[in-house]
Amino acid sequence: MLEEKNDNLQEADGKSGIEINDSTANDAIETSGPETLVDNSVSETEILPDNTDNTHQEALDVITSSNAAESEDETLKERHDIPMQDYNTFSLDALVDELKKLVNTDKVMSVKDHIEEIKKAFLLQYHHLLEEKKEEFLASNPDPSEEFEYHLPLKLKFDEYYNIFRDKRNAHFKHLQTNLKTNLETRLAIVEELKELINPQENIKDTLKHFNELRERWKNAGAIPKDKYNHVWNNYHFHVENFYDYLHLDREARDLDFKHNLELKQKIIARVEELVNDTDVNKAFRELQDLHRIWKEEIGPVSKEHRDAIWNQFSELTKKIHDKREVLFENQRANEQQNLEIKKEIISKIAVLGTEKVNSHSQWLIQIQKVEDLRNEFFAAGKVPSEVNEETWAAFKTAVRNFNAFKNSFYKDIKKDQNDNLNKKLALVTKAKELQESTDFQATTPIMKQIQEEWKQIGHVPKKYSDKIWKEFKDACNHYFDKLKEHKSEENSEEVAAFDNKKAYLEILRAFQLTGDHKTDLDGIKAHIETWKGFGKVPFSRRHIEGKFNKILDALFEKLSLSKKESEMMRFANRIDSLSDSNDTRKLDNEKIFIMRKIEEVQNEIFQLENNIQFFTNTKNAKKENSIVTEVRKNIAIHKESLDVWKDKLKQLRNLGQE
Repeated sequence: MLEEKNDNLQEADGKSGIEINDSTANDAIETSGPETLVDNSVSETEILPDNTDNTHQEALDVITSSNAAESEDETLKERHDIPMQDYNTFSLDALVDELKKLVNTDKVMSVKDHIEEIKKAFLLQYHHLLEEKKEEFLASNPDPSEEFEYHLPLKLKFDEYYNIFRDKRNAHFKHLQTNLKTNLETRLAIVEELKELINPQENIKDTLKHFNELRERWKNAGAIPKDKYNHVWNNYHFHVENFYDYLHLDREARDLDFKHNLELKQKIIARVEELVNDTDVNKAFRELQDLHRIWKEEIGPVSKEHRDAIWNQFSELTKKIHDKREVLFENQRANEQQNLEIKKEIISKIAVLGTEKVNSHSQWLIQIQKVEDLRNEFFAAGKVPSEVNEETWAAFKTAVRNFNAFKNSFYKDIKKDQNDNLNKKLALVTKAKELQESTDFQATTPIMKQIQEEWKQIGHVPKKYSDKIWKEFKDACNHYFDKLKEHKSEENSEEVAAFDNKKAYLEILRAFQLTGDHKTDLDGIKAHIETWKGFGKVPFSRRHIEGKFNKILDALFEKLSLSKKESEMMRFANRIDSLSDSNDTRKLDNEKIFIMRKIEEVQNEIFQLENNIQFFTNTKNAKKENSIVTEVRKNIAIHKESLDVWKDKLKQLRNLGQE
């Protein structure tokens, strides 16, 4: 029969509460038997001493619970050698690297808690990233028929390593459960054999030998399920103590054993006294666990006179270390509370950014970077109290989701503008392709330059079309201007030849002599002008030769005694022909504007002079002022002659535009 016992270490020292004198031992054995003796030990009031301090029980329970778990699986002890880091501060890449390192550890259960923390941290960030990508997808793809898909290669690596850990863990559990069941049966069998040792018919020496064999078998029996740990250990110690207390043992040998056990427990107490002052509280607590295990599992009972005192001393020191550990936990909880305040502030900042209206893509990029920085701060802020962890995470997700919705509403609005811009640019692409093969360079070049300017003025288009249409437009423009460049190269050779011809012809023109016959000389000059024009355009950098030609003409016109108007018009005709040949429409337009302004100025001047004459002719002394009037009339005549010349020039320019 296996009795239910209270889970406390007091029982490991064998405080049974049953005191039977040696003289009555045989009678008790004869009348009751082993089962009855065991049943008499069950009373809780008998097991617990009167002076037990219930305030110590929490500390003892923590130790007992930890030791029970580690006794079931000894690999759990090694988890303390691997520091538990704040994995929430790790990036996704760093989490996968850490998982890979831990998975390669042989003791799978020593890293179980670490890997589960890594899993929570990874999935937290991964799901957040997934939500962001989905929102971006929905913002840029309003078509409900398209399904959202997003693949993160890093997630595949994480799943691969985690599956390796899971397989190792399952194999470990399967092997462990088999061993635990076998070991439990072995230990229960040893307890049953201990009951049978209380037999007065056997030789004491044989009984002692059997007892020692059982103790050795017990030490080597292996781990058992943690839920059976205290139950089995307490019953084992109960029957060991019965063996000491109820059999007529060699008192000297028993006392030596008690003394030896007392010395071992006193050494443990001395070590615990040192641990009380250790600054590394977690390390001290882990060693305290080991000392409790040794106290309970490896050291036998002490004499009754010392049992209560030494146990109370040990439990008092245990409570001190437990209290220091609780203070440490309180500090950690305070840090978690501080982290909570930091995260609340971060969430508040993100919420504010989710209401700040900005009106340009560049400004939104700044806002997005701010949220990304706050997001990183949130993950780096550390743990918060477990009871508000889900609530905090939900608030964070809501704030980020609201920001993204606000951002997406802006981009939905500009998406329409971008589609309009796309249509405009597609029209320019079509136009550029239509003109790219044109050989009418004089008419096409201004148009091509104009559509390039229009392209620059049009705003952004959807990103997925941007590169494609820009390449089409650029290729069409480059094709045309490459042809234009090739054409100009051909023209340049002709212009150089024209310069050489004109340079040689200047010498012929300088040698030209007037005959004295006005008509003959005028026809000769006109012939030279036509010959000069027939040579064609010269390179822009050598157009100074036209100035030399005009100087020679001016000298000939002066000798020819032409009227001022006729001379002026011939010079003007030659100049306009030069501008026309150069295909410089801008200069021709500027010349037209200049002449129109001159006409307006001369007309205003004539109007002013005529008003002055009217003033003088209306005065009483008009006869005395005839000389002034005469001068004004001369000026009016000169201005009218000049006006006729400017009007003829304008007419000639306009006729040129109609040709």
